[in-house]
Amino acid sequence: MRKKSLWMWPLSVALVASLAACGGDDETGGDEDTGDNGEETEENGDEGSENGSEDGNLAADQTLIFARGGDSVSLDYASVTDGESSRVTKQIYESLLEFDADSFEIGPGLAHDWDVADDGLTYTFYLEEGVTFHDGTDFNADAVKLNFERWADPEHEFAFADEGYNYSVYGTQFGGFAGDDGHVIDEINVINDHEVEFVLNEQLGSFIQNMGMSYFAITSPAAFEEYGSAINENPVGTGPFKFVSWSRDDQIVLEKNEDYWQEGYPKLDSVIFQVIPDNSARLTALRSGEIDIMDGLNPDDVDAIEGEDGMTVFERATNNIGYLGFNMEKEPFDDVLVRQALNHAVDKEALIETLFAGLAEPAKNIIPPDYLGYNDNVDEYEYDPERAMELLEEAGYADGLEFDLWTMPVARPYMPDPQRAAEVLQENFNEVGVTANIHTEEWATYLERTEQGEQDLFMLGWSGTNGDPDYFYGNLLHGSAIPGGNRTFYRSDEADDLFNRGKVSIDDDERDEIYQEAAQVVHEDAPMIPLVHSIPVLAGSERVQNYVPHPSTSESLHEVELTE
Repeated sequence: MRKKSLWMWPLSVALVASLAACGGDDETGGDEDTGDNGEETEENGDEGSENGSEDGNLAADQTLIFARGGDSVSLDYASVTDGESSRVTKQIYESLLEFDADSFEIGPGLAHDWDVADDGLTYTFYLEEGVTFHDGTDFNADAVKLNFERWADPEHEFAFADEGYNYSVYGTQFGGFAGDDGHVIDEINVINDHEVEFVLNEQLGSFIQNMGMSYFAITSPAAFEEYGSAINENPVGTGPFKFVSWSRDDQIVLEKNEDYWQEGYPKLDSVIFQVIPDNSARLTALRSGEIDIMDGLNPDDVDAIEGEDGMTVFERATNNIGYLGFNMEKEPFDDVLVRQALNHAVDKEALIETLFAGLAEPAKNIIPPDYLGYNDNVDEYEYDPERAMELLEEAGYADGLEFDLWTMPVARPYMPDPQRAAEVLQENFNEVGVTANIHTEEWATYLERTEQGEQDLFMLGWSGTNGDPDYFYGNLLHGSAIPGGNRTFYRSDEADDLFNRGKVSIDDDERDEIYQEAAQVVHEDAPMIPLVHSIPVLAGSERVQNYVPHPSTSESLHEVELTE
């Protein structure tokens, strides 16, 4: 049965064109949320006022301290895939379109309106006027064109390929790079200062959704000239907050953009993203009032926090996959029997009971259950140690095997306590005669080394950023995502063909069938062990008003304010 969540946006051209027409009737453009979710946000804002966010009850110090388990890898959003980077860059940069506050329904952003040609190949965006970058230069169509060409062309002067910059997500979302056969963006034409046209050579089912992704936000062209490849430490966007400083593995400080184009925003004067690696230490800091919001709340602590005065719990919608990935370029993980055996060795229900306090469900697809293309008919690898040992014996490992289990050093939305999870998995493997030695690295190093293929079996996950299945399949399993998000080094002509067909189709029913077939192929090849789809939880002080956690794990804080 075809599934679609309330926050999955239909991707047919007809509906996109209809939405564009609605966008044209919204005179406020990006100043307000759109659709049903926007109405909910307004209601929440009113409720927040009743609870003490009237001007008279606002705190004198409007500095929000957001604590997280790990540091950002880079502040050049398009060249990295980690959520700790996008959490910060979401405040600094903006995209042409924006998602609703708590869903993937799309609406105006830096573009207040857009048109889609009947053939689905030409998209015209009408840009907000009077918007400036943090350096005082004008946002315009030329800036849009330059940014997209920078990501598309490795030879572009601002691509910084020689300095190691890699825009893998651009490649997977738009079918490759300039000159590649599958690259769908044929031309970008500047019509005038506030009108830009994208001409595709092939239809792309997720094109409009892509335009709302934080990966494809717009950087000041003048900043590229000034900072060059150091742009990753000197971000300059149009967003509600401006970059101030970055002390590695400690804190990133942002300040209010006094010239922000959305009148009345942001409410906060500054935001500090504070690194506190240990979950318990973050919770202690929250309770003592040292911080205002913390990510990576242990699910076991949810009941206690909900019962404490002055504290609140925030839940994100399920929109992720936590998994163990096999490096298929290394023995014995090049053998499908070994991969299937280790799938049978993992007790997912025990993992969920131990770590997630019911705030997760076992995974058998890599896309979340409410996504278009989810295949509920896949026969999951049941927890069956005897079957695991049979398959290991068939593969020639009757006496067992030994490998390193690479384990994340930081809590993530899909894995709140990686070390504890690794210990549970280690016990599972030990029961079938397999020795898994837990290995970890500093977060940025972990991501770099797993992308390079140094790992054996590794723990990681993925959260959706545009509500589309292509974002998961294209980045995690497509052959073109090597090097990049495909850290399993899974290569399958059959799977790639299905991924490619799903990418370019604009018919939802057809895409649903294609991705269901792809899910079955991936299941049989078993490049990974899908572990869980979680409900990520955060905790905060009740002083924090109008904070709405987004499914993507990166939300704008422009409406947030603090009460006494």
